[in-house]
Amino acid sequence: MKSLLNIIKGITFSAVILGSITSCMARKEYERPKSVVDEKLFRTDMLPSDSANIANISWKEIFTDPILQGHISKALDNNLDIRIALQSIISAEAFLKQSKAAYAPTLTVGPGYTFQTQSLNTQTGRLFGDRRYINQLDITASIGWEADIWGKMKAQEKAQVATYLGTVAAHKAVKSDLISSIASSYYQLLTYDAQKKIITETIAVREKNLETTKALKAAGTLTEVAVQQSEALVFNAKSLLIDTDTQIQLLENTMSLLMGEPSHAIERSTLETQNVPIDLRLGYPAQLLANRPDVMRAEYNLMNAFELTNSAKAQFYPTLKITGNGGIQSLDIDHLFSVNSLFASVVGGLAQPILNKRTIRTNYEVSLANQETAYLNFRKTVLTAGKEVSDAIRVFSVQDSYIDLKEKELKAYKNSVEYSQELVNYGMANYLEVLNASVNSLNAELNISNAEYNKMKAAVELYQALGGGWK
Repeated sequence: MKSLLNIIKGITFSAVILGSITSCMARKEYERPKSVVDEKLFRTDMLPSDSANIANISWKEIFTDPILQGHISKALDNNLDIRIALQSIISAEAFLKQSKAAYAPTLTVGPGYTFQTQSLNTQTGRLFGDRRYINQLDITASIGWEADIWGKMKAQEKAQVATYLGTVAAHKAVKSDLISSIASSYYQLLTYDAQKKIITETIAVREKNLETTKALKAAGTLTEVAVQQSEALVFNAKSLLIDTDTQIQLLENTMSLLMGEPSHAIERSTLETQNVPIDLRLGYPAQLLANRPDVMRAEYNLMNAFELTNSAKAQFYPTLKITGNGGIQSLDIDHLFSVNSLFASVVGGLAQPILNKRTIRTNYEVSLANQETAYLNFRKTVLTAGKEVSDAIRVFSVQDSYIDLKEKELKAYKNSVEYSQELVNYGMANYLEVLNASVNSLNAELNISNAEYNKMKAAVELYQALGGGWK
């Protein structure tokens, strides 16, 4: 028994020494590609880069409307995509624990019973001459262990770590998308409310103008054509109101789904009370790697592919496995627990693959291709992030100027409506001019509310593009 222990110690010691010397020969450490991010990732033009970054600010400091905050909190608790992402994290965590346990030996223990009798028509059966019966009882323990000489199991563990971190990043991405969707939908609802108010007021004005037109026709100043055109404007405004009410209900249904609830009316404030405190503190391009969940996930996928390539490469080298069996064995239960019933065996060996139908090389070549694909996806994700930041900067930075021009346009159209209506009353202008001015005035007013929404939406998109929303 003592000599058996010495054999086990000797094999184990040799495996540890061999592993410590050679593991670095097969496995490489991951390094982030230096060509992925550069200083020209954003089209910031004359905007300075700052060490601060608005993505590091909590969403509660960006979306200050308490009603909106309540909707976001409810969505984070109930949204089904969030809950699915959490289950993915739990699954990945279980696989990670399994990969960490790969270094431990396998051990099985159990009792066994064997009944055996030989055939009398075989050489052995004729040798003995008569039938014999054997009843054998045993309690056996089997142990197996593989030395991680070339870092194969270490690479698999690190690959699983990357997979786990990738699922965590995916959860962050879902959270960021959800908050952005809730905020954008909420601001869109407020915009529809403002437009509904504008259209309702326009209907009242156009109905009043219709009565005036009928009176002018009766006085002989206008014709039936003007009356019909005025009436058409009333119908047009009422149809816009129906469409706006429909859009409001559809958007409420969408927000209800995002919050994991049946469709219902959404509580909200007004467009005029909103203030999204976003400034152009962009930070540096490299901060996208630390803040954007989709970029983080893309890099974790690259890490995973890199480590799986290490693991596939290690398959070319020999494996050292040690197996052992031991326990008690007897032909009758009375002597089963006797010292003489003890048995044991230990087998250790190196196995070098020679011919295996090209399986190992195929796996290695596929892993190299997967690694290159993961790198290209990582690069594409970073470039896409830079584009989204550049787009959001442009839209957000021009909205104030755009709104100012639209307000001046609206003022000019309103004056045009008043002047043309007055000229018509005195028979000095065509009523078509009043109609055109009225249509243009309504469109300009609706465009202003849309511009206000676009400004808030651009702020949300800039915040999300820089990696904000999940903290």
